[in-house]
Amino acid sequence: MKSMLRESWLYYPDGVVDTCVIVVSLFRNPLHGKAMEFLPEVLKQRKKAAIPLTAVMGAFHITTRYLRLPVREVRRILLGMLETRSRAFYPYIFIDDVINSLEYVTQYDVKPWDEYIIRLAKSIGNGIVYTFDKEFEKVKDLRVINPFPEELVKQYHEHIRKLWQQRKKQANTPSI
Repeated sequence: MKSMLRESWLYYPDGVVDTCVIVVSLFRNPLHGKAMEFLPEVLKQRKKAAIPLTAVMGAFHITTRYLRLPVREVRRILLGMLETRSRAFYPYIFIDDVINSLEYVTQYDVKPWDEYIIRLAKSIGNGIVYTFDKEFEKVKDLRVINPFPEELVKQYHEHIRKLWQQRKKQANTPSI
């Protein structure tokens, strides 16, 4: 009943946006410009894709916890995005979706939050996920679309590697 109800009133034929696409929109990096072209298309629903609110929270966590970006700046940007109240934002997370994600997580050897994106894409998004996360490519019956040129993705990964090296060096430098 729930999935029938979900399909009858919410359908995103262009797919579901993964957390990583939101993450790269929150700070200067090689993918930032393309993300700032792609996300407004989704927010304005010219590209009819869903942005799960769980992905927005995940982006906040990743950028502030792991990339150590300033909390206030990330919060400001995400609030600005959320305050558009776009129809792209998908607010529903059903217990059955979480149960299924945890049950099937070993089937494709992906993280539970990725499994949730996969299940969501299959139920409301035509089986399409916008991501540059290669883990999604091993999932059967899923169409993975990278909204970014592959060369920019490589530059992004190099950018992050250098960022981590700088942070590690700063952490190992004794303060006087």
